[in-house]
Amino acid sequence: MLTLCLLCALPVVAGLASAAPVGSLEPAQHEELTLLFHGALQLGQALNGVYKVTEAQLMEARHSLGFYGHALGLLGQEVSQGRDAARELQASLLEMQMEEDDLKLQAEATAQTLQEVAQGQQVLRESMQQLEVRLRGTWLGHARQELEALKDRADKQSHIVWALTGHVQRQRRELLAQQHRLQQIQERLHTAALPA
Repeated sequence: MLTLCLLCALPVVAGLASAAPVGSLEPAQHEELTLLFHGALQLGQALNGVYKVTEAQLMEARHSLGFYGHALGLLGQEVSQGRDAARELQASLLEMQMEEDDLKLQAEATAQTLQEVAQGQQVLRESMQQLEVRLRGTWLGHARQELEALKDRADKQSHIVWALTGHVQRQRRELLAQQHRLQQIQERLHTAALPA
């Protein structure tokens, strides 16, 4: 407020000083003018200092804004990379679920084949038992050949069952490994979805 009064008074005093002849000023008025000019000079210096401080603060604020803008940009990149990683994990999860479905279908088909083979083996055993009963009574060459043929078929069926059993066990191990991988991916997705 004092500064405003000094600024308003300065033109008035300057006008009086220019209107009055130099020799007509009294010493008291001359001293007042000197004080006013000195005050105005100090006010100008103070305003200049305030301007410089304000300018420095504005520069610092611009620098801080630039730093914050850069930090926000980096944070945005990290968020984008996190979203990309989550999308990749979801795609991997979907692919693994499809593979698991295929493995389940294969396991079901193999189990059905095993059941059919087991039924065939049962029929062969019954036929062999009937032939053995017949051979006990009579040692006919033809019946003996049939028995040998049936034994060969039974051996082949046993080998097929053994191979299919190994295949089913391998599929079961693959299915368990696939389920373990799916569980790990779901845990990673859950962790990625949690807020930082």
